[in-house]
Amino acid sequence: MNSKFPELLVPSHILSIKPYVPGKPIEELEREYGISGSVKLASNENPLGPSPKAVKAMESALGSLHRYPDGGAFGLTRILSEHLGLPPEMIVFGNGSDELIGLLSHAFLRPGDEVVLPRPSFLIYEIMTRSMGAVPVPVPLKSLSIDLDAIIDAITPNTRMVFITNPNNPTGTIIRKEKLPSRVMLVVDEAYIEFVRDDACAVGTDYLYGPNPVAVLRTFSKAYGLAGLRIGYGVMPEEIRSLLNRIRMPFNASTLAQVGAGAALKDSGFLEKTLRVVHEGLEYMFSALAALGLTSFPTQSNFFLIDLKRDADEVFEKLLRRGIIVRSMASYGYPEYIRVSVGLPEENERFVNALKSTLCQ
Repeated sequence: MNSKFPELLVPSHILSIKPYVPGKPIEELEREYGISGSVKLASNENPLGPSPKAVKAMESALGSLHRYPDGGAFGLTRILSEHLGLPPEMIVFGNGSDELIGLLSHAFLRPGDEVVLPRPSFLIYEIMTRSMGAVPVPVPLKSLSIDLDAIIDAITPNTRMVFITNPNNPTGTIIRKEKLPSRVMLVVDEAYIEFVRDDACAVGTDYLYGPNPVAVLRTFSKAYGLAGLRIGYGVMPEEIRSLLNRIRMPFNASTLAQVGAGAALKDSGFLEKTLRVVHEGLEYMFSALAALGLTSFPTQSNFFLIDLKRDADEVFEKLLRRGIIVRSMASYGYPEYIRVSVGLPEENERFVNALKSTLCQ
């Protein structure tokens, strides 16, 4: 990379980072292709949108937007503490769980440290690792699942941190209740934990009182439908939380994010409706895709993988022209797979029909 400003002397570990590429927004697709009424099934969002009670609570808070947010998120912390049955001193909020991944990396990683992470998984782990001059140590999945034995084997005296995604993104598979890595900082990312139906799934908060440092990350972006507010949270020993509070920005969770998240947590009926829509949508699409002769992979999240047996990028582009946004897995190392989020019933049906027409071309 030739810099226009060579005097800035950008560190080589920063130049090694490949920027994160999010799913294509609906507005961009429709502007680019000159279409309307598109369906986005690419970013694992809640098809129902946010809880109506959350929307109402945020509307009531609009008159106070000239004031700074509560930097300590006192009210939301108490609501979440009661919801989880864990002390408020173990909770910290972030501008999405992405920010918490960054805060943990900045607090604990030094240049040359090794970070063990599954691959493929959430790309931000590697980005944050490289941003600190640390060394990512990727461990391949085994049958689309995180290989815990291989992750443990990859730990060396230089290992400082291990990332575990449960359920994993982009595969939707889970870690079962078994021995987790020890001796190192373990970050358990549970962005999709609300969708899990398998009772054998490990839950990160069960390991918080063990001898090893564990940080559990969750989000309001998925099951709670608040992706646009950018708010997530971490649960961890108080000592680790206090370190993150030293370096996080003082007003990283906005007023509307705090109010909306608090109301969403209290609306258990909406969460139940979300889970019902997602699980029924999965059953419909698995059945419909099987009828097309396609292989879909079991999932414990609100998305799943499909093996197209052909070029995924090509199918992705053809679906875009039909107003359907999914995610090609070519950049994740699966050149013939796409990842699809569950939408509303009519959106799921439209996707299946569009895919059938695309594959018949």
